[in-house]
Amino acid sequence: MKNTKGFFQLPKHVKALFLQLGLVLLFLMLSRGIFYFANKDSFTEVSVNDFFISIWIDSITIALLFLPYYVLFLIPFYNRNNRIYKLFFRALFHISNATLLIFNLIDVEYYQFTNKRSTFDLFSIVGAGSDIVQLLSTFVKDFWWLILIFIVFTYFVNFLYKKTEKYDFQYESRKSFYSKNIFAFIICIPILLFIARGTTGLRPVSVIDVARFTEVENTALVLNTPFTMIKSYGKEKLEEKQYFSEKIENNLFNPIQTSVPQNILPKGTNVMIIILESFGNEFIGTYNHGESYTPFLDSLLKESLHFEYGIANGKKSIEAVPSIIASIPTLMDNPYISSTYSGNKINTLPSILSKKGYSTAFFHGATNGSMRFNSFASQSGFQKYYGRFEYKNDKHFDKTWGILDEYFNPWTAKQLTKMKAPFFATLFTLSSHHPYYIPPHMREKVKKGPQQICASINYGDYSLKKFFDEAKKQPWYENTLFVLCADHTPATNSKYYSHRTQMYRIPIVFYHPKKLIQPKFEKKIFQQIDILPTILDLLNIKTTYYSFGNSYFKNIEKEGLTYLEGNFQYFTKNYMLTFSNDKARNLYDFTVRGEITKDYLSIKKKEGLVAEKRLKAIIQRYNRDLIQNKTTVE
Repeated sequence: MKNTKGFFQLPKHVKALFLQLGLVLLFLMLSRGIFYFANKDSFTEVSVNDFFISIWIDSITIALLFLPYYVLFLIPFYNRNNRIYKLFFRALFHISNATLLIFNLIDVEYYQFTNKRSTFDLFSIVGAGSDIVQLLSTFVKDFWWLILIFIVFTYFVNFLYKKTEKYDFQYESRKSFYSKNIFAFIICIPILLFIARGTTGLRPVSVIDVARFTEVENTALVLNTPFTMIKSYGKEKLEEKQYFSEKIENNLFNPIQTSVPQNILPKGTNVMIIILESFGNEFIGTYNHGESYTPFLDSLLKESLHFEYGIANGKKSIEAVPSIIASIPTLMDNPYISSTYSGNKINTLPSILSKKGYSTAFFHGATNGSMRFNSFASQSGFQKYYGRFEYKNDKHFDKTWGILDEYFNPWTAKQLTKMKAPFFATLFTLSSHHPYYIPPHMREKVKKGPQQICASINYGDYSLKKFFDEAKKQPWYENTLFVLCADHTPATNSKYYSHRTQMYRIPIVFYHPKKLIQPKFEKKIFQQIDILPTILDLLNIKTTYYSFGNSYFKNIEKEGLTYLEGNFQYFTKNYMLTFSNDKARNLYDFTVRGEITKDYLSIKKKEGLVAEKRLKAIIQRYNRDLIQNKTTVE
């Protein structure tokens, strides 16, 4: 019994390890305290919860950054009192700790310029040009006090680290030593790796996830710079473009705009945005001039303002939400939500409307955490998030994505009645997504087509009708502006809809039950990022905001903008310009049905040049503002 008890006792050096990691945590928290006091004007409402969240983030960071240290440290080595052995681990510990402290202290001052924690692209910014020596000398001169703090911290870390070395290896039989140490390795490594992931979910904790647990304004405080560095490593970065001077750029494009109240809808009108998963024009009879899989949506279009050339600003669901909610498209290889810039400050519909007295909520029947929509919803200013866990009835779970639309949609309509009016809400449907699951009781009722998704789209349309059937019973229905649009187009077997000129075509619909918005089929371009400015004009809200889109009511040439695999597609008038590697490539007529092969770039030179200049101005402003964290009105 005595031997068994000894076996399950962790060796003393394991206690030393956790004391050392605790020491790192202590000084990381102290550096955050310095960060806070240097930037306290940016953090006006800090709570005790923020303290605990910061400990959680710091623990993840330490478990990630010190991974080589603790893995090597826990490997059974009989002569742990060896001098060279001790020097190696002392050096490895202090190198890891110094790296952590240096980056965290850099942002004490650098935050004032960026209003966010630095990410890995800081290296490319600092390393650009040949003036790094000047930068270092300037840093030493201006921020000598941070260097002094680093030296003081390092001294005390080393002093306390030596105290942990008293837990030296006590010699015992080799058999006893290896049995205890192998057991310690098997137990401790999984625990530390679990801490490094930060969650039991499928994906490790990311920068954007922090917004779910604290106020948006406090995310930089609860984060630490080593964490944002690690999480942004290897992700594609934007580079600043210099196509024009800023004066010329502003004449060509300026995302800072002022709303123009239209006085069409009464004050306090509710807003309900419904994002329809994969509802491309290919499956909607109104646009496709063929068989329809959306009879209800087609009937709604007759009573709505909608557009023949509705444009999705991306090809993924994760790209659609920032486009619609924040008027920020993804013009880079990584979706905005998972990019280096996901922690930037942004203008969003919920944040703007909440200041005007609106209650806000985001509904998505998927398992919470799917595509990090819950995190982005928090960051965007939505007050509540409703997902599969809030629905609380897994009898309606499709075993893949979440709650089936035919149940979640009408449930959402009922939840809206509980919200304080006026409200702004978003519902993102999910059933018309691969693997296109149809519940057994509906499989003989849905309309099938040449592609598997056809039946799923038809089921999604049936579920959309169930939402409106329930909504019509609610007291808020007739005082609500409904905006419907697809998130993106799905995979297709059609050559026509596979072409870049057509692969972004989606329905975008504005509907009011009292017909206060005149039903009209506009033969114009209208893109997802135009939704935010249009809603602000319709709600008669006078405000200045940041948007890459333009209101429907703004008297300018309508346009559309997409990006895919290093290529930009810019839609204007009848043409789509392709642009890559800083150069216009093609100019196609996107209004032509059938095979599209003719390139007008050499023929329509004026049209091509005008489109290219506008696109370059957009790209220049987009890249600079995302890099500098200026995607909001100051």
